[in-house]
Amino acid sequence: MKFRAPRVRAVPAVTRAIAVLRLLSRSRSPLALKAIAETLDLVPSTALHILRALAAEQLVRVDPVTKQYSLGVGMLPLARAVLEQSDFPNLVRPQLDDLSKRYGVTAIGVALPDLDHMVVVALARAQTPVRLHVDVGSRFPALISATGRCLAAFTRHPWSEVEKRFHRLRWHNAPRYEAWRKEVDQTRRQGFSIDRGNYIAGVTIVAVPVLDGAGTITHTLAAVGLGNQLDRATSLRLAHDMRRAAEQLTAHRAPL
Repeated sequence: MKFRAPRVRAVPAVTRAIAVLRLLSRSRSPLALKAIAETLDLVPSTALHILRALAAEQLVRVDPVTKQYSLGVGMLPLARAVLEQSDFPNLVRPQLDDLSKRYGVTAIGVALPDLDHMVVVALARAQTPVRLHVDVGSRFPALISATGRCLAAFTRHPWSEVEKRFHRLRWHNAPRYEAWRKEVDQTRRQGFSIDRGNYIAGVTIVAVPVLDGAGTITHTLAAVGLGNQLDRATSLRLAHDMRRAAEQLTAHRAPL
């Protein structure tokens, strides 16, 4: 049966409020009303009404002196509930810790809610002088790098939607679409993907899919290391160990 994405009716007020929250989450410092409105192309009065509504729910905080906005403490119980109600972060953490210690990589558990974004839900940081900066909650384009090839290989979404999003991606060294499509096919056959400097110069990223009972991808395990650290032989050993970890996760999460 062909998968059809549900039709989503636009709700501008909700869309704008989410855009404000995402903007504040990406900013390392509080933002003034003018900066928020200009960045999101909103009328200042509209942005102010949204911010006041979010502040009333403690999702946004406004500094009474500077009149600048940042995320509020009301976000914390929401984020905590997401993590507590999902079994994946708790199940995957021991696996990530083991991979990180044995290979000296930053090991990451990634959720794939749609074709647009991947979200980091768990990680184990490498104890090395140089490492990729990533945090739980970080969002990236879903089809980028090694995880993106895994998603394209095991998704049920129409390929026309995959291709459309591929052409929007920004890489350091972007693969041609035809080459990328062959890499996706290879990922489907071998059950893992290795990105050597396509996404980030000098960085190797290994990813394996975590599938549900129907064989559809829901998450990935990803490992990030420097190119000279993860040579071909080491990358392949890491990929096979990650595949075993993903298979254990799938078996553990499968309904009885």
